[in-house]
Amino acid sequence: MVFKYEYERPGLTVDCVIFGLDLEAESLKVMLVERDVEPFAGEWAIPGGFVKADEKLIEAATRELQEETGINDVFLEQLYTFGDPGRDPRGWVVSVAYYALVSPEKHDIRATTDARDARWFAVNSLPPLAFDHAEILQTALDRIRGKLSYAPIGFELLPQKFTIKQLQKLYEIVLDQKLDNRNFRKKIFAMDVLRELDEMQKGVPHRAARLYRFDERKYKQLLKLGLNFEL
Repeated sequence: MVFKYEYERPGLTVDCVIFGLDLEAESLKVMLVERDVEPFAGEWAIPGGFVKADEKLIEAATRELQEETGINDVFLEQLYTFGDPGRDPRGWVVSVAYYALVSPEKHDIRATTDARDARWFAVNSLPPLAFDHAEILQTALDRIRGKLSYAPIGFELLPQKFTIKQLQKLYEIVLDQKLDNRNFRKKIFAMDVLRELDEMQKGVPHRAARLYRFDERKYKQLLKLGLNFEL
């Protein structure tokens, strides 16, 4: 017996908002692709595309991200589902959006499939975006700013070894606000989630600072005890 759906079924896509940190430029950046096909050919958009038959959502998101930007091996967290009927000129298309935080220097960017180009853009200096991608990007930005206050997701944006100054700069860039140096250091050390290394910065024009690592195992243990990561 063939079952016939009473209601129209929308097309299903995935979109991936990928944030990266440029400490030298003191800028939070996002990965965008220049579309090579209609609609919006030649315009910039968030990496993404249609979900294939029998493909899991996360598999589609991982595939589209790798195909359009070359970025792979990142943890994608589901963000939100966007389904306004008029969001896509091709018809009713629902998009499940994901986001991730990465260190840009760890990934070789290359555009393939239906993307002409793939490039990092500062979040405060973006080109016009296709579809409703400006809304999707803003939703992702609000999410990481909110989550940064209670979870150590910002460590994904830093090198494995970092200074306290770099960590503070990360928070200031993402939150878009200046933090008190003494208060920041007091709170971050009180959390006891950093592991001090017997290493100093190299090749810097100023006095070399101590390097640290994020102790993820200790953080998970403290989280079970009710650790509040809010700064």
